[in-house]
Amino acid sequence: MAQIFSRTADTWLRATALGALVAALAFFLGAFAFARSQYWDVTARTPLQPVPFSHEHHAGELGIDCRYCHSTVETSANAGFPATHVCMTCHSQLWTNADMLAPVRQSLAENRPLDWHRVARVPDYVYFRHDIHIAKGIACVECHGRIDRMPLTYRAKAFEMKFCLDCHRDPAPHLRPREAVYDFDWKPPADHAALGRRLMAQYRIKSPAELTSCGTCHR
Repeated sequence: MAQIFSRTADTWLRATALGALVAALAFFLGAFAFARSQYWDVTARTPLQPVPFSHEHHAGELGIDCRYCHSTVETSANAGFPATHVCMTCHSQLWTNADMLAPVRQSLAENRPLDWHRVARVPDYVYFRHDIHIAKGIACVECHGRIDRMPLTYRAKAFEMKFCLDCHRDPAPHLRPREAVYDFDWKPPADHAALGRRLMAQYRIKSPAELTSCGTCHR
């Protein structure tokens, strides 16, 4: 009877099986790396804005308080974008003819708001409020990073479920006195954990069990 398979068929079968295994492993490792990358979680990317606004200059060098531009951060779910007239409070006197500020002047002349593109965003199915976090002593830097050092604004933290849960499970290390919420240079005391526990009681922060309930963030 004639030989059906060649002498090298066994070798080719093993090589094919090994190649398929290596390809599958490479695919899963690549998918895992992609899911952990900045491209996937949109961190460190600076979206194109109508005006190249620098937080480093305004908040860092000039020391403008966050609330001057984000006026609703303490009273509503959204921090709010600055209205054109807020920008023009200064720029009607400073850099009045700067080319980069042409969109601001046009916005004012046409009574049309600037189309700012959001950098920090959570999915629509996530219930989040700025005001409650500010009231409980959560500083801007906890979620937005050192925005006072950003020439162009980017998302410093990946707003994944784990990021929120880690804080909700143990809020104390993330707390500071309310008067220091907007202070980028605030230094925690040596007994920060003890301070955090005192602030949890003082600000009536719920227990971790309540904070990690599904209904806290998904309503």
